[in-house]
Amino acid sequence: MAEQIRIIRNRIKSVNSTKQITRAMEMVATSKIKKAQERIESSRTYAVKMMETMQDIAARVSAAGQVSHPLLKQRESKKSAILAITSNRGLAGAFNTNIIRRTEAMLKEKLAEDKELHLLMVGKKGINYFKFIGYEIAEEYNTISDKPTFEDAKEIADKLIELYSSAEIDEAHVIFNHFKSVMDQKPMTYQVLPVPREITSGGSAQSDVLFEPDAASILETMLPNYVEILIYRALLESAASEHGARRTAMKAATDNAEDMITGLIRVLNRARQAQITKELAEIVGGADALKQASEAG
Repeated sequence: MAEQIRIIRNRIKSVNSTKQITRAMEMVATSKIKKAQERIESSRTYAVKMMETMQDIAARVSAAGQVSHPLLKQRESKKSAILAITSNRGLAGAFNTNIIRRTEAMLKEKLAEDKELHLLMVGKKGINYFKFIGYEIAEEYNTISDKPTFEDAKEIADKLIELYSSAEIDEAHVIFNHFKSVMDQKPMTYQVLPVPREITSGGSAQSDVLFEPDAASILETMLPNYVEILIYRALLESAASEHGARRTAMKAATDNAEDMITGLIRVLNRARQAQITKELAEIVGGADALKQASEAG
């Protein structure tokens, strides 16, 4: 009985240590979510304004019959690039699993269409998984932290633009976790290249804005910027989603640890009561034996 009590106490101590770790990770993730949300919001204003400006410029250029850019050119899709954004660390619930599943589904779909694949991976979790199951990864980005910079996005965007401009790929898609709330992160797929026509439509050609040197030259510069901003937004959304998913997972782990400790304490109390009852029974039994021996003598 004493050995059983010692084992239960050791389990309670072990689970309590684990709870302290998960609680600390939950608190760290909570503190990082706020900063990640602020980064998303700060980039959103610029992205929206850039889209509006690009649409107005495209409308002006279209009215002049000058719309022509390699990133807008639609080609028969025979070679596809897929950029999947995962994390470098685990313990984030289904964060990485959701991206891996969606990427696998898209890869199988493209292979069924007999397309040549070009896989680009962000994050060690995705890189390790797809290497393990035998996929060839064309580009690996495993040094991007949970605080992605615009330079990180530009490096990836430049590579995609280079591949598309040289006709090594005919289309490019990005798969990432969209941050809706701390409790809700949804995997999304966006077309990066060619730049969708709707992105450059819907603007007004009657704007009084003067362009220098000219609208066509500015549009030629802004289209690559659009790709960079899209990748940057995907990285930011993914970082915020990772923190949200980790906070949710660590909170669940902490709650489970507390429930386990409560259950173990109940088992410990029952074991102690059983031990006390046994000891009392032994004492009473011994006293009765002494009394009987005394009476017999």
